[in-house]
Amino acid sequence: MNLDFTSEQEMLRDAASRFFAKECPFDRVRDIEETEEGYAPDLWKKMAELGWQGLIFPEAYGGFEAGFMDLMIIFEEMGKTLFPSPFFSTVVQCGLTILEGGTEAQKKDLLPRIIEGDLIMALARLEQEGSYRAEGIRMEARKDGDRYVLNGTKLFVADANISGMLIVAARPEGSGPTLFLVDSRDPGIEITKMPTIGKDNTCEVVLKEVSVPGDSIIGPVGGGFEIIEAVEARGAVLMAAEMVGASKACIEMTAAYAKEREQYGIPIGGFQIIQHYMANMLIRYDVASNYLYQVAWMVDEGMDFETEASALKACANEAFKFISERAVQIHGGIGTSREADIGLFYRKAKSYEYICGDTETHYQKVMDNLLARGIS
Repeated sequence: MNLDFTSEQEMLRDAASRFFAKECPFDRVRDIEETEEGYAPDLWKKMAELGWQGLIFPEAYGGFEAGFMDLMIIFEEMGKTLFPSPFFSTVVQCGLTILEGGTEAQKKDLLPRIIEGDLIMALARLEQEGSYRAEGIRMEARKDGDRYVLNGTKLFVADANISGMLIVAARPEGSGPTLFLVDSRDPGIEITKMPTIGKDNTCEVVLKEVSVPGDSIIGPVGGGFEIIEAVEARGAVLMAAEMVGASKACIEMTAAYAKEREQYGIPIGGFQIIQHYMANMLIRYDVASNYLYQVAWMVDEGMDFETEASALKACANEAFKFISERAVQIHGGIGTSREADIGLFYRKAKSYEYICGDTETHYQKVMDNLLARGIS
């Protein structure tokens, strides 16, 4: 197992690091979060010009057909500045779903528009229960001739308010979860932003008698959950990468603060309790980051990685939560304020946990896989 980056990957990491540091300092992160759109259109187009939206997609659709590790690098660097954008919802949750289960016509229509930065998409999956299991998808899809009529409410739909298209998970009568492509501007769709602790661009999406054609289905009828699970495994790894990047930034910012902030005439970094906090933060970061690179390597090698993806997401959830909490404690009361950069990380740690499955969900997945297959 070789986890060394190639020279091209090192160049990509350097370019991404410089881009996010220059284009999106923390003051701009705050400004973007306060806008109704929740993202910066100019930066979205710049990312497309750099080719990042098309990094992992096949050349046949205008992409670069790069490896999964390359995409992971972008997410890790993105996490260091908490860059707010529809990159995850559009490229990962929806783009990979289309690539995984879409028809050739759907791929040719939608993927080039995503790659060019002309289309933002959102996955409407979670409902009132907040369950990530198939049973949690209860939205009705009523058959009406060669069309389907969708009724129900979806919650925590990232970037729905700026999307041109939605992928909606619903149940046709007598069938399992099925994925439907829906135009966000269709009559009967009502989108409302939801306030969250992390100032995420998440929405409630209500569908009332929304009629869609039969050819809007992604994959087979009743086969939507399998597609979601396949994409979510990759998404979990990429969200872990974002949290690992954020954790590293937390540690670096807190170490600098501990050297500068004085109490009783000495830097607080000289106190044993602060040293122990910092040591434990670093240990958790190292475990999560090394595990991240291992699982990303497994994806690129075509190995079974679903169990490891869930274990990694749970590990990164807990690591980022611990690191951001200790970072705020070391900063003191100012750390909880929105004006303090470290406070942004503390808020994001909670919201990131629930993207692509919370800790308990992934613990259960790991246990289910262990009982089914054992330890390989």
